[in-house]
Amino acid sequence: MKTDPSQDISTSLRNSLYLVVALSMIFMTLVLATQPLFLKGLGLGRDNAGFVNANIQVITELVDLLFVGYLGYLSDRFGRIPIMYYGFVLSAITAAITPFCLEIGLFLGISGVAVFYAARIVMSIGSTAVWPQLGTLTGDYTTQKNRPMLLAKVGFMTAFGATLVYAVLMQLPKYIGLTMVMMISVATAVAGAWLSRHFLTERAIPIKQEKFPFAKVMALLRQDRDLRLSFLAAFSSRNDMVIIGLFLMTWFIYFADLLPHVSHAQAAGQAGIVIGFIGFIILISLPFWGWLIQNVGRVESLTLGMVLSGAGFTGMGLIINPFSWWTFLPALFVGLGQAGCLLAPQTLALDISPPDMRGSVMGAFNTVGCIGIVFFIQIGGFLFDLLSPTSPFIFTGLANFVIMAYGLWVLRAGSRDGLKEEALARIGSRSARDTDLEL
Repeated sequence: MKTDPSQDISTSLRNSLYLVVALSMIFMTLVLATQPLFLKGLGLGRDNAGFVNANIQVITELVDLLFVGYLGYLSDRFGRIPIMYYGFVLSAITAAITPFCLEIGLFLGISGVAVFYAARIVMSIGSTAVWPQLGTLTGDYTTQKNRPMLLAKVGFMTAFGATLVYAVLMQLPKYIGLTMVMMISVATAVAGAWLSRHFLTERAIPIKQEKFPFAKVMALLRQDRDLRLSFLAAFSSRNDMVIIGLFLMTWFIYFADLLPHVSHAQAAGQAGIVIGFIGFIILISLPFWGWLIQNVGRVESLTLGMVLSGAGFTGMGLIINPFSWWTFLPALFVGLGQAGCLLAPQTLALDISPPDMRGSVMGAFNTVGCIGIVFFIQIGGFLFDLLSPTSPFIFTGLANFVIMAYGLWVLRAGSRDGLKEEALARIGSRSARDTDLEL
């Protein structure tokens, strides 16, 4: 059923969207969170733990690069929901066989780690069909006026899913075993597929364009410095929680080898508490960020988010023992900054995207984010092994400060954000796209 995107969505449709967002984040976060512990069980040593864990993530992101932009274009042609449904199904099937990588490897005569590589790649393709469409679907359900608050609520469910994984689910391996915990991801993917198919409503009007509108997207990017800022923020900050989830978990697990009476499962649980704390800070601060973006400005909020995130990540470099309570101080700033970096760039990009090519623009936006993950994770893996476990965090923090500086330049040069708001107030019912053309 197709309806006018400008109409308010029903409470049941809104709640269904929130639940699907939470399920998708639980799935993706749980896959990432269990990876270091699972590979440790396969016999991966400390000497190359950073490289292997980072390399798996980099390979999956490189594969995602081949699909994320084109899937955004396909969502403009065929709708967001069918792509999400099949993505969930593919993810569920692959997640179900992942805990048995060692047995499959023995049967095939190859390394269990190699089987895990293959499984993670296929699983990541499924995830790539889901999470970008959820962001675009949120844009379909909103107008520029109400978008920040709805995106804040979607971001709340995103943070809730990640927090639930680290604060609760990653405490379970020591009680029920890692295999049972990994099977929870299968259940979440199946639930996500069912809910997407039966409870979400398509709002996008299909287009007939038979190829990705690359030239139009690039022209829009060249013309609008606010959009360039949002893309740069995606490049720098979309990897932040991946960096935290991967390297902080890995740091805790291998640091446990230096401590008596601390098992790897206990270390993973302690890391989960710290990461869960970051997620909790994101949760409670997202309403503030939604208000700030709506009332102060997109660019101002994005820049502030980069300041706080950069301070938190560089502060991690001062930590010697991750089990120390001092770890929670930089984690606080990471959480505060990440909430802004999660919400502001996406809001800004959705505002500027013309409705008839929103999926394509957001596909390009997410492609840039994937490139950022590849860049930061690959370099972070080398830094983790060659310098110190805190090096990936310092490198990420410094990059966030660079984007902050560009945001300040955009503000000084004169962001178009305020002009858009004034124009929308004047002409009322016109779409954001018409406003952009008039400006």
